[in-house]
Amino acid sequence: MSTPAVTSHPHATANQPEDEAVSLRRLYYGRFAFAVVWAGLLAATASSLGPASVTLLLVYPLFDAAAAVFDLRSAAARQRVPLLVNLALSLLTVAGLAVAATSGIPDVLRVWGAWAITAGIVQLVVAIRRQRLGGQLAMILSGGISVLAGAGFVLMADGPDASLTGLAGYATLGGIFFLVSAIRLHRAAVQADR
Repeated sequence: MSTPAVTSHPHATANQPEDEAVSLRRLYYGRFAFAVVWAGLLAATASSLGPASVTLLLVYPLFDAAAAVFDLRSAAARQRVPLLVNLALSLLTVAGLAVAATSGIPDVLRVWGAWAITAGIVQLVVAIRRQRLGGQLAMILSGGISVLAGAGFVLMADGPDASLTGLAGYATLGGIFFLVSAIRLHRAAVQADR
């Protein structure tokens, strides 16, 4: 394992990289569980923009914002700015989705697509900066796929088959990438303890 980095983070410790990896592992397992449950609930309510589906649409970026706050607590200094950008994007997305939901599924897809693109870029940046921690290849892939999926949602909004069901698949795939990263971080920690 590399020597601990000295950072300007107010909660930095002598074991900053190890602490960050442990915190990330917990966060990634939680994000996997949330994504799978959320996707199942959305798939069951995605036929229209009713109270249940709109609530679920707003809950997802709110959870992402909460995850960014949790992540900020243990993140190294060089991850803080992208994580703050992600937090702001998620909160803006909540507001955008609340407005878009009054206009219909195409506008929801446009807002979600724009968020997927921008959040995917931020995820790529953070994952590349965290490569030393291990388990980040899945996050790099997830960020890239998020950008492509976001573009797909924007294009789908203008088509005749605009539907929310693709968002459930997007969340499920993202959750799987979080699970893969969590497992890889766990294995790296076990090997480091040997």
